[in-house]
Amino acid sequence: MHLASRHQNNFEKFRNQEINANTKRQILHADISKRYRMNRNQTVRANTAFKKKGWPTRGGIVNSIVQLPFWLVVTVFILASLFVVMHLIIPGIRWMFRRKIKKVMHDVDDRLRLKLPRFQLTKREVLIDRLTFDLEVMEVAQKVADERGVTYDEVNAEVAAYAREMVPSFNPFIYFRLGYRLARWFIRAFYRVRLGFIHKNSLGTFPKTTSVVFVSNHRSNLDYLLVTYLASQDTAMSYGAGEWARIWPFSLALRSAGAYIVRRNLDDEIYRKMLQRYVQMATVGGVPHGIFIEGQLSRNGMVNDPRLGLIGYITRTLEPDENRDIVFIPIGINYDRVVEERTLVENAETDFRGSSSFFVLGSTLRFIGSQIWRKLTGRRIGFGMACANFGDPISLRAWSKARNIDFSSIEKPEFFKAVETLGDEIMGRIEEIIPVLAVPLLSTVLLEHKEAISDDILLTEAKKIALELRTKGAHIGIEKDGIETGLANGLQLMKRRSLLENDEAGLLSIVSEETALLQYYANSIIQLRSRLCKTS
Repeated sequence: MHLASRHQNNFEKFRNQEINANTKRQILHADISKRYRMNRNQTVRANTAFKKKGWPTRGGIVNSIVQLPFWLVVTVFILASLFVVMHLIIPGIRWMFRRKIKKVMHDVDDRLRLKLPRFQLTKREVLIDRLTFDLEVMEVAQKVADERGVTYDEVNAEVAAYAREMVPSFNPFIYFRLGYRLARWFIRAFYRVRLGFIHKNSLGTFPKTTSVVFVSNHRSNLDYLLVTYLASQDTAMSYGAGEWARIWPFSLALRSAGAYIVRRNLDDEIYRKMLQRYVQMATVGGVPHGIFIEGQLSRNGMVNDPRLGLIGYITRTLEPDENRDIVFIPIGINYDRVVEERTLVENAETDFRGSSSFFVLGSTLRFIGSQIWRKLTGRRIGFGMACANFGDPISLRAWSKARNIDFSSIEKPEFFKAVETLGDEIMGRIEEIIPVLAVPLLSTVLLEHKEAISDDILLTEAKKIALELRTKGAHIGIEKDGIETGLANGLQLMKRRSLLENDEAGLLSIVSEETALLQYYANSIIQLRSRLCKTS
């Protein structure tokens, strides 16, 4: 009995607890329902009032929508996008490029005969600051400010603008990967490229303290690509590009390849001093220079008088008590067909210098487009051969020591005379190594005969001149394929270009309108023959 009574009591206790829990739940649900009905009634009353006043109505608390202004949403989206770009995408791209650059530098370090100097790898902003705040530049800037009657800060702003225009931003990845491949593709798309002759000392191993300067004649604006392509396995050259290179996108591409932009005809004391100091800093830093000693494209096909400004800047850096040397390597360039031939022959004063950016960019795109169209339609003629020879280098230390000249301290009159003598010797070596190609040879024979001539006699006479030049030390650019084959290919090129015509007897003669053009090409052989006759 006692156990049954105990179970009965526990059952009653649990039953009461369950009833109490159900009661609490019912009370809670009733309270929630009451609150919902109250809120709904309030919403209905509010919507009724809003409708009377013409205001937009709103839903209940549970179904209400938060509305944001469109400008706020756009602003938040732009800020979020900028955050992602600046803190994620751009750092990722920089890391990727730094990794590629380091890999390229590691790959080319063992291959290059002339190693990449630290100056060439210095950040562009650092070089700009070094040039802007160079002591000699600052002295000239202060002098000009006093002469103009303006503050130094105004002149310094001009100095900073010149520095940003002039200083390159060398990128090994762009130079050795993109630049080299672009130069190789572009040159080989138009020409059969040949490295004709290399003197045993011209691309040898120089001491780290040696500054190397490649000096060449200037036949075409493609000379940059040709020499870069041929010498890229040995060094990375820094060229002084003309004013046309200030035009975008040429300026961006050339600066990334290490070129510095030169305004050759700008008579400004500040600019000349800045150009001098940059060239001298780069020379002392061991940057291999590339200089077109004529300063402009050859208008007559010859190697013309030199412009020795850059040569003078470079020679001033040679100190007699230092162990450093400067070596000038002459380069001779010649083509079977020069891209700018019509412009150079028809108007000797026409050049890219001073032309608008639309003219330069438009003419370049028109030329490339016309060649692509000719290629697609099967009417492309081709440009024949492009050849470069590397001659016997000149050691400036040995050259100056033999003549007892100290370029660092010599007075201006004697300095100019010494630089002129050095320039004449460099020019002479360039003239002696101009490549002998088929079109210049054939043009020479046609102009000398002045009358119609048969194909066989033309080829025989041209071969005779080539062999004569070879015995005197000239370098025949067509010799690898055989002189006869090279001359025959050159003759076919001239016929396809309609430079020659056949008479009724089948004899060849020059088209009267093309006489000046053939004279342009023959001048390279005429000058070479004259030079070799003097030295032999």
